[in-house]
Amino acid sequence: MEGFDFFKLLEMIGGLALFLYGMNTMGDALSKLAGGKLEKILENMTNNPIKAVLLGAGVTAVIQSSSATTVMVVGFVNSGIMKLSQAIGVIMGANIGTTITSWILSLTGIEGDNFFIQILKPSSFTPILAVIGIILLMFVKNVKKNDIGVIFLGFAVLMFGMETMSGAVKPLANVPEFTSLFTAFENPFLGMLVGALLTAIIQSSSASVGILQAMCATGSVTMGAAIPVIMGQNIGTCITALISGIGANKNAKRASLVHLYFNVIGTVLFMVLFYTANAIIHFEFLSDAAGVASIAIVHSIFNVAATSVLLPLSKVIEKLAYATIPITEDEKFISQSEAEVTILDERFLEKPAFAVAQCKNAVYDMARYVSEAMSLVYKSAEVYNQKEIDRIFEIEDILDKQEDEISSYISRLYSKSLSERDTRLVNKFVRCITDYERISDYVKSIAFTFTKMEQDEEQFSEKATAEKMLVFKASYEIVEETVNCFLNDDTSQAFHIEPLEEVIAELRAKVRKNHNKRLAQGKCSVELGMSLNDILTSLGRIAGHCSNIAEEVIVDKTEGHALHSYAKDVRENSAEYKNMIENYRKQFFVEED
Repeated sequence: MEGFDFFKLLEMIGGLALFLYGMNTMGDALSKLAGGKLEKILENMTNNPIKAVLLGAGVTAVIQSSSATTVMVVGFVNSGIMKLSQAIGVIMGANIGTTITSWILSLTGIEGDNFFIQILKPSSFTPILAVIGIILLMFVKNVKKNDIGVIFLGFAVLMFGMETMSGAVKPLANVPEFTSLFTAFENPFLGMLVGALLTAIIQSSSASVGILQAMCATGSVTMGAAIPVIMGQNIGTCITALISGIGANKNAKRASLVHLYFNVIGTVLFMVLFYTANAIIHFEFLSDAAGVASIAIVHSIFNVAATSVLLPLSKVIEKLAYATIPITEDEKFISQSEAEVTILDERFLEKPAFAVAQCKNAVYDMARYVSEAMSLVYKSAEVYNQKEIDRIFEIEDILDKQEDEISSYISRLYSKSLSERDTRLVNKFVRCITDYERISDYVKSIAFTFTKMEQDEEQFSEKATAEKMLVFKASYEIVEETVNCFLNDDTSQAFHIEPLEEVIAELRAKVRKNHNKRLAQGKCSVELGMSLNDILTSLGRIAGHCSNIAEEVIVDKTEGHALHSYAKDVRENSAEYKNMIENYRKQFFVEED
């Protein structure tokens, strides 16, 4: 074909490959840099629909992918973190956020001889970004700055790919077969179908809009041909969320359907109104050649208008999703333990920084459950309560499942590209979940002892009860201190754990010694002696696991300054350590018989 040869085709395909790679690289690096911050913003979503839309738009603008945002939202709904009603606003906002990419790409259409206009052209500033990016990546030993370097390089590759595509397709302006192809796209249905298929194949509306903008370089794409393609792209982008919904729970499937219904209804509504108006008014601009900026304008107007019209009807879209996938009896009757286990969704594995943040939430949940279980067993140590004992068994079951869930998830997360900080966090979580699960096992063991004593109608003597409660009080305090220092990442509080564990060990030894004397004097039965010994052993193990967790907090913050090493080094020389020991000894004092 005249003006276009095989090598131009190769150039166009190569440009497309670079464009898609640059967009993917930049999006991944942006997600990695933002990490749990964006995840936390979405997770703490309020029921305010306007705020939900703004947050959805903001997150998508940052990570440069409405598909990624929507998949994350499906994951949040699947995990039970976000309600379907909250997800609707975020999904609508994601469609607005994705338009930022088309505006960035529209910079390729800037023309003018002025220096400041020239510097805005990607061909002028992209090489500068590439140089800065490679310097940050290769010569700076800082993880965050490395990520910024990858973002710059990804952007440079994306824009170079865009320029390459535009340059390669320009000769197509002289090819009649090509120009007639875009004339066919002026058929609204055909243009919409092509836009939907292209976007579904590459699974990115931003990328397909970019391809359309590159085609505008030929001057053969009219506004009449471009508008239906843009409409179809909004439908095609739903394929990612629909695929993501496969294998998810019913609520997550409903979230992916919300994305589809919103885009289909918005597109159909826009097309009907626009082409009805065109039949009456006859828009002259439809025959004008589309430019990269005009594509960005249409893309933005459509998404903002669709959100503005459909946001007040979000309840209708929600009902439509529920009508498509009705609530089943299985959903209504789910066990308490199943409902409380944090689901770690595989969708987040594609954005490792978000997956790490999800792991953090799950481990934090384990810490809170341990705190609850210890509080219940402490109360039952004083006054037996069957409901509290049952809840302890329930929590232990939850934590067993939670440990399996997190361990399995992290094993898959290790194969992903993690930052140095995220790798340290994941390693910390792996060690801490075992300690938390073991604490719950020992709390359950104590609860079993209490249940057996209740069934056998056995009671400790007044003296033994007072001593037992003192050990429980110290054990409850060490668990609370441990959970708080872990949740708040508080190193200073973590340093209190080792001296308290030491005092608990001394306290247990004294209580055992006193009880053995009472046993020898016939003041206590052998059965009660065994029960007390089991309780004291479990409380000692709990304190030991608390010490392990506190050590992880300190190691994480001090880069290897381990808690046990600290305690060993300062036990004889540190006045602060000695003061902590003495204060705990006074607080938990038992006289020897």
